[in-house]
Amino acid sequence: MTRVHAFTDDALDDLDAVGIVEHLQAGKISVTEVVEAAIARTERVADQLGAVAYRDYDRARREARDPRGGYFAGVPTMIKDNVHVAGMPTMEGTDAWTPYPAKKDGDFARMYLATGLIPLGKTRLSEYGFSASCEHPRLGPVRTPWNTDHTAGASSAGSAALVAAGAVPIAHANDGGGSIRIPASVNGLVGLKPTRGRLAQDAQMRQMPVRIVADGVVTRSVRDTAAFYREAERVYRPLQMPPIGDLTRPGRKRLRVALNTTGLARGADAEVTALTEQTARLLEDLGHTVIEADAPVAPSFSDDFLLYWGSLALAMLSGGRRLHGKTWIRANHDALTIGLARHARRNLHRLPTAILRLRRGAREAALFFDKYDVSLTPTLATPTPKLGHLDPTQDYDALVDRLLDWVAFTPLQNVTGTPAISLPLATTATGLPQGMMLGSGFGHEAVLLELGYELEQARPWARITG
Repeated sequence: MTRVHAFTDDALDDLDAVGIVEHLQAGKISVTEVVEAAIARTERVADQLGAVAYRDYDRARREARDPRGGYFAGVPTMIKDNVHVAGMPTMEGTDAWTPYPAKKDGDFARMYLATGLIPLGKTRLSEYGFSASCEHPRLGPVRTPWNTDHTAGASSAGSAALVAAGAVPIAHANDGGGSIRIPASVNGLVGLKPTRGRLAQDAQMRQMPVRIVADGVVTRSVRDTAAFYREAERVYRPLQMPPIGDLTRPGRKRLRVALNTTGLARGADAEVTALTEQTARLLEDLGHTVIEADAPVAPSFSDDFLLYWGSLALAMLSGGRRLHGKTWIRANHDALTIGLARHARRNLHRLPTAILRLRRGAREAALFFDKYDVSLTPTLATPTPKLGHLDPTQDYDALVDRLLDWVAFTPLQNVTGTPAISLPLATTATGLPQGMMLGSGFGHEAVLLELGYELEQARPWARITG
C-alpha cells in the first residue's frame, strides 16, 4: 500500500483552515508563507495523485501580497474545474476541446472567493462529473492519497485528494449525484452537500430541469465546513430557508435517526453494513434514538435518475460543437459519456415522466423528515475499489452496473434538494476511510453540523499521517 501526503513542518503544519486563520491573525505566520507552503505541498504530491487540472501559482502569489478581505483572507484553496474562474480555463474533466481562459468569475466563484480564499488553480474531475471515479483514458486517474492503487472517488476527486494529502486545507467541490460526499468518504474528509439554493451557482447549474447539483467544499474538520457556510452566508443569503449561522459546538437536542443500509435499489455489503450499524450504536450511546426505516423513494427512482443523468450527457454531446467551436472532438469523450447519451437518446420518450417523478421527491422527503430528524446510511455501499474497477473504457452496461452497486445511497438528496453530510467515521479492514452519511430536511444543515461536531468529538477520525 502506497500512502502519500504533504504534511510537514512549514507554515501550514497540520492546521485546518480555521487554525490557519487563527495563526495569521495572531501574526505567527504570514500569508506569503502560507501560500508558498501550499504551492510546495501541491507540487510534492500532484504527479503521484493526478489531482491538478490547472496551476495558477503566479496569481496566488500576487494575491498573497495583497489579499482581499474576508474571514479566510490568505487561506489557500483549489477550485474544481467545472466552474468559471476569471483567467482560468474550464475543461470539466475532458480533453474534447481546446481550452480558453474564462473572461469573468461565475456566480459561484464570485461568492467563494469573496470569503477571502486564495486559489492556487483548478482540480480534476471525472468527465463532466458523470462517473464516481476519475479515470480518464488519456488524462489518467486521480488516486486517493490513502492508497494510490485506489480511486479518489469523483467527481470532485482532485479537490478531495489534495485536501486529504495536506496540500490545501479546504477546496471547492460540487455534487450532482454524490460528488462532494463520495470523494469525502473515500479520502477521509468532511463533505456537506447543502440544501438546493443554499449557495450561489453558475447559470448552467440553475437552469437544469431538476436542479440536482449543489456546490460546497471538502475539509478535514467539521469546524472548517461550518466556518465556510457561515462566511458564505455573509456573502449570499438565501431568504427562502433558515440561516445556518455561526455553529461552533454540538447541539443539545437528542434526535430521531432513521437507519437504512438497503439503499435506493441496491444495499450495502456486509462489511459496510456492519460499520454503519457501529455508527448507529454510537448515536444510541450518545442518547439519540435510532429506528430502522426504508428510504423515501419510488421503485422507479434508480431508472429515472439514470435516464436523467444520461440526458445531461446527451445535452453535452449535442451542444458541444456550438459551445466550443471547431476544436471540439466528439470522439475524445470517454465511453461512459457516450453510453449515457446513447441510453438517453433511446429512451427520450420516457424522460418527461421520469422528470415528473423525480420532482415529487422533494415532497416525499418532506414527509419523511416530519417523522425523523436525521437519516443515517453509509455514504457508499462497498469499500473503495481499486483503479480499473470503474474504468470508463469498459463495456457501458457493465460499468453502469458497477457504479450503481457502489453509489447506492447518495443520489437521493440531489433529487430531493435536501442536505446530507459524509463524515469519516469508519475504517475498512484494508485501512481505507469509509464515510457515514447523515441527511436532514430542507434547510436544516445546522442539525447536521451540530451532530457532526458531536460525532467528531466522540470518535475522532483517522489521520493520514497516523
